[in-house]
Amino acid sequence: MTTKQAKVRTNRDRLVAISVMGEVSAPKMRAPYRVGHDGVARVGPATGGIVYNVRVGDPAFGWAGDHVEPGVSTKDPKEEHVNMAYNTLSCVGNRVRVVSGDAKGATGVVTGKHGGVEHVLVDFDPEVLDKLVIGDKVLVRAYGQGLEVEGFPGVKVYNLDPDLFEKMGPEVVGDGDDRRLSLPVTAEIPAHLMGSGLGSTSASSGDYDMTTQEPSVLAELGLDRLRLGDIVAIKDASAFYGWSYRRGAVIIGVVVHSDSKISGHGPGITTLLTANRGEILPRLDSGANLALLLGLRSDMGPKGG
Repeated sequence: MTTKQAKVRTNRDRLVAISVMGEVSAPKMRAPYRVGHDGVARVGPATGGIVYNVRVGDPAFGWAGDHVEPGVSTKDPKEEHVNMAYNTLSCVGNRVRVVSGDAKGATGVVTGKHGGVEHVLVDFDPEVLDKLVIGDKVLVRAYGQGLEVEGFPGVKVYNLDPDLFEKMGPEVVGDGDDRRLSLPVTAEIPAHLMGSGLGSTSASSGDYDMTTQEPSVLAELGLDRLRLGDIVAIKDASAFYGWSYRRGAVIIGVVVHSDSKISGHGPGITTLLTANRGEILPRLDSGANLALLLGLRSDMGPKGG
């Protein structure tokens, strides 16, 4: 007989809340063109900057850009080790406050982390975006790294604010050795569709890309309708000490940037939880998106695809 435990306990009262600071990051380009897997050279927006018309809740596919980061891209551009701490310690769901410029005092929330460019992505209300400029400083109340779920030593948690974890509605299902942690996801992604990020030594920063070079497969699985901010499961994949294929493992993550035409790339997924031996049970829930879980917007528009 299956049982459910209403309260899932964590060690949140023993976590350390610490300040980390970055600034609104300027877009950068090594060259004007990005060459896609189809051999086409394209010009368009990519990473960095303040994106005014793409937010969590919007489609992950269909934008005239590549690796588009919703909302505001931030980092510490001056010191590598400071930025490593900023990127690693910031967690999805953390509170953010603007501490300089015309938008000083405005608040937002961390919605993801993007590897390679080492950006922390932040959602602000549209009226705040109009006041921000590149170089404005933001302070993150970093809280979440080190989170553990009591009774589940085989579940590793990364990059997850404890308040967001609770809002996800985790449940314990089963009894004894069959106990599993049930979490909501909008979709399940097979490991063979994962690309950039495979083999990285740490899942505590950055993201892991779903490849998009087989659109018919994405359509068949409904993955072409993913939204930015969707909580998803990657099946047969592990994030213990980096991203790798592992039969029976699972990663729970959040979609943090848009699709890409570059080989091996696509919507990026920041890891939130992982388990190697079936301790996590994903359950399909169309409402498992940061825009709804965090109350960032009341409408999300039409599905992508």
